[in-house]
Amino acid sequence: MSAVEQAAPAVTIPEIGQPFGGGFFSGITRDPDTGKRYLNITAGAEHELKGAWGEYVKIEGADSFTNSRANTEAMAAAGSELAQKVLALDIGGFTDWAIPARDVQELQYRHFKPTTEENWAGRRDGDNPNSEPVGLLYSEESPGQTPLTAFQEGGAEAFRDTWYWSSSQRSAYGAFSLYFDDGTQGDYAKDDELRVRPVRSQLLQ
Repeated sequence: MSAVEQAAPAVTIPEIGQPFGGGFFSGITRDPDTGKRYLNITAGAEHELKGAWGEYVKIEGADSFTNSRANTEAMAAAGSELAQKVLALDIGGFTDWAIPARDVQELQYRHFKPTTEENWAGRRDGDNPNSEPVGLLYSEESPGQTPLTAFQEGGAEAFRDTWYWSSSQRSAYGAFSLYFDDGTQGDYAKDDELRVRPVRSQLLQ
């Protein structure tokens, strides 16, 4: 074994839903610009917030589908109270929480789907080129309800059967969001009040 290999021990990738890094491991994404891979961690249900995404303004730096933190910092700098609240979170000693970017949020539904409802499968819902493995279009049956009891409907960590914000901006007027009843990926007007389940990311060496 080389000195370099000895200095860089292998990272053990957690199981989906395993407690990890202040929350629960929810999957891997790859930055399309740098190629770097990241472990994504979803906060527990007790840390959910609700509020408006922001004002009807095009925000520079809030367009990434993978960089949740950069999006959220851009939102906060532009005056988003919701983003500011998420950035102020300290969960388990970790202070780098963010509103999930679109493709990070997709992993939350793919792995933590709370309901047994059929998925909405009429558009591009489920398409996730930046996840590992690459996310494919949803069918009515796939993904199914999560096998993780805590995340199933009524469980302590379950997502609610409602819309959640992502931090990925679609236009000056709307941002991407996801309906956790059937996986519909759409967008809402920025002044609507939706829920947020915070995330943080950790570089996978």
